[in-house]
Amino acid sequence: MQGRQVLITGGTGGLGVGVTTEALALGANVTIPYIDNSEVERLKGLLAPADIARIRFLNADLTNERSVTQLFENLQRVDALIHLVGGFSMGKTHEYSYIDWKRDFDLNLNTTFLMCQHSLRKMLPQNYGRIVTIGSRGAMEPVGQLAAYCASKAGVVALTRAIAEETKGSNITANVVLPSVIDTPGNRAAMGADNADAWVKPASLAKVICFLASEAAKDIRGAAVPVYGNV
Repeated sequence: MQGRQVLITGGTGGLGVGVTTEALALGANVTIPYIDNSEVERLKGLLAPADIARIRFLNADLTNERSVTQLFENLQRVDALIHLVGGFSMGKTHEYSYIDWKRDFDLNLNTTFLMCQHSLRKMLPQNYGRIVTIGSRGAMEPVGQLAAYCASKAGVVALTRAIAEETKGSNITANVVLPSVIDTPGNRAAMGADNADAWVKPASLAKVICFLASEAAKDIRGAAVPVYGNV
């Protein structure tokens, strides 16, 4: 990834710290959209000054189309998109509100659409690009009380594979990673840490993600890669 321009959404989050660190170690120049400045400062506190100098932070709300458009107007080139933004909430389908359902789709699927759409508009003229999205084990193996999350992540898988078909014959690839539970502070707080040793570690998942976003993965397209840890 030496010298590549890599756009990492969610790059300040629990998984994002691992992915950002790995991308920098591989030589990438990184752009991270953000909303919360405190998370930017937290990330900076974990990195060396030389690495911070290779990150560009741009304020953007990825659920807002106008904000996403403005984000890409500030980017001359996008060699790789690593889209980590997402989230979940739990509830039985008959008790789940439509507002919550739409919020989950906005956060997981609609942000993926907007980021992929605008990234492709940069990648197609340059005939180079790597798109890596984050699905979920639940996209392939849905579980109760997570219907909105599983359905929206299944949409991410379908969207990514459709993009892979659309970009055949070019030097653009699109692949999706399917983690099980990721060992982040947020997940430990939400679910407890009793089984955390079996969860996927951010540093391990980051290596898979950055491989798919690199030149080394040029022959992989439309893959849905399971990363389940020991769960």
